[in-house]
Amino acid sequence: MSNAMSKKPTPESPTISVREAGKKGGETVKRRHGERYYKTIGRKGGLTIKDVYGRAFYEASGSKGGKTTRERHGREFYQEIGHKGGQRVKQLIEEGKRAAQEAAQAAEHTA
Repeated sequence: MSNAMSKKPTPESPTISVREAGKKGGETVKRRHGERYYKTIGRKGGLTIKDVYGRAFYEASGSKGGKTTRERHGREFYQEIGHKGGQRVKQLIEEGKRAAQEAAQAAEHTA
């Protein structure tokens, strides 16, 4: 019984780094199963972590990440992304209103 991990590299099969092997494997999985697969296993993993460690784990993790981001990018970064998010919400609301008006007009013409 042969183990692929125990094979010695040859000129025909050069050694690749763990990073390269992981990338190659990830690309193969993506090609076989699609991007949705990663979303599914990510969601399952997240639910498992939540069940094992609880909500406090995510709160501590988020707080740590937020603190690191603040140290790296500063307060202005949060102001900028908050503004961008607000502008996007405003745009989506306007698009929704337009779509509702168009649907109402179309309904009037068909009635």
